Amino acid sequence: MKNLSSGQWTVFSAGVLPSHVHPLAVRAMDELGIDISRQTSKSIDRFLGQSFDYIVTLCDHAAAACPAFPGEGKRIHWSLEDPASANGTTEERLSVFRKVRDEIKNRIEEFLKAELR
Repeated sequence: MKNLSSGQWTVFSAGVLPSHVHPLAVRAMDELGIDISRQTSKSIDRFLGQSFDYIVTLCDHAAAACPAFPGEGKRIHWSLEDPASANGTTEERLSVFRKVRDEIKNRIEEFLKAELR
C-alpha cells in the first residue's frame, strides 16, 4: 500500500497472531523491488484505541478475530489464502507467496482507483 500509493496514505500493519516476517514474503516482495527485510511482525493489540479510516483484513481468521476500533473506520475484508501455511518445496511455497502478493497488489490498485473517483 505504501509503495502503490506513493506515500499518500499512512499505513499500519499488524496481525492477530504475530510471529515473524516470513523469509519467503521478503523474497517475493524483493522480486518487485520492495524491501521488507527490516519489517517486524506486530500485534494488533499495539493499535487498540487508535482510530483508522479503513481496517483491511486479509484472511478469514483475521476478520473473525479483529477487534473493534474506535471511530467510523470502514472494514474491508479480502479473503486470501495464508501463504505461510503452504506446503511443498521451497519453490512451490514461494509460488503461493507470489500469488497472494499479486492478489493483494491487484486489490490495492482497485481500492486506490475507487478512492480517487
